[in-house]
Amino acid sequence: MASEVLLPKQGNSVESCIIVEWKVAEGDTVKTGDTIIEVETDKATMEVESSADGVLLKQLVGEGDDVPVLSPIAIVGEAGEQVEADSAGTPPPATAPQRSAPASDATSTMAARAPQPTVGASAHRNRGGKKISPRARRMAETQGVDYEGIDGSGPGGRIMVRDIEAAIEAGGARPVAGAAEQTKSTAAQTEGGLRDAGPIVAAQATSETPIRGVRKLIAERMHESIVSTAQLTMDASADARAILAYRKRLKGSDSERLQTVSINDLVLYAVSRVLRAYPDLNATFSTGAVRGYDQVDLGFAVDTPRGLMVPVIRAADRRSLAGIAEEAHRLAHGCLEGGVNPDELSGGTFTVTNLGAYGIERFTPVLNVPQVAILGVCAITQRPAPDGEGSVPMMGLSLTIDHQVVDGAPAARFLQALTRAVSQIDLTLAE
Repeated sequence: MASEVLLPKQGNSVESCIIVEWKVAEGDTVKTGDTIIEVETDKATMEVESSADGVLLKQLVGEGDDVPVLSPIAIVGEAGEQVEADSAGTPPPATAPQRSAPASDATSTMAARAPQPTVGASAHRNRGGKKISPRARRMAETQGVDYEGIDGSGPGGRIMVRDIEAAIEAGGARPVAGAAEQTKSTAAQTEGGLRDAGPIVAAQATSETPIRGVRKLIAERMHESIVSTAQLTMDASADARAILAYRKRLKGSDSERLQTVSINDLVLYAVSRVLRAYPDLNATFSTGAVRGYDQVDLGFAVDTPRGLMVPVIRAADRRSLAGIAEEAHRLAHGCLEGGVNPDELSGGTFTVTNLGAYGIERFTPVLNVPQVAILGVCAITQRPAPDGEGSVPMMGLSLTIDHQVVDGAPAARFLQALTRAVSQIDLTLAE
């Protein structure tokens, strides 16, 4: 008997997922536990497994669709089994109801959104009436492939990513009309200068990418952060000689566990300890109330191909240096590989973002609302020594606070204490 495969819940804060790519086609045999589809939440990418044995009789959703969790996405049954018409419908559009986010959820707070129509196959018809998934269309446009002559292997003849890839590999795809001429024109401008390239005209758009998934979440949260808070940033510098020397000792130790500890891990450790004495900064502000917490759930920014993600190290103030390093590395790897649990991206009480590796000496971190403070870690550069004797390596630290609920003096005291903790990292570790 045919059974529906439902889109499972992806953490407590996820209400819908974008369908990224089908891993199996209609008519393929699947077993319970086989990956059948890849989906994207506003926080991570993950795979969905079949919940039944049999043949994939029907794909109920297409690539690019925004599907609510616990909605049917496929029908699995016996070969040749007929699918009822009611079972082959499109799931209702995903809608985020208006709600007040819990103060502990530091990454899932989002403004209420109006209902969005589900993107079906008809919405993806392009020139010549061809049906093509959004990812396949973007790949075709990027690679200069004319997909009008390609037969799609997806539901209803829809062109999928695999079809574009096959066309490119076979060398049978024709370049989009005008692509060669555009390339020649660009070359002429490069070689001969603008004077020989004809009249100068306004720039023409070459791509258009819908904002969704992680990028959409970032856009919404950055806008919310700026319009809902009074942000003030203050800068300081910490003597980096001790932290550099300690990191060098760790790297040369016999313990593989300690060899992987980074400068950023040491800063995370110092922040987690200093925050104990400054609970006003280990807090969130929402619905007219400031909430303090009994532990430091420390978020840290991770740059991924899909955009900025902020996983959270739970109870960082109770972990050892090696424990913080191991958890940070595990979470960062999960973000980069798309396997992080959505619940690991919410609930932080303070955030650290590090741009030091890019040589950034000062910047203004944007608050990770509803948190009331965020620390920016900057590059280590040679500067005049505090005692005036020569120059020493100094680490820049930039602290942004929500001035609605955190005053400048307490924030300055926290930053002052943190610079001492970093400058004397060996003493900090001994406490």
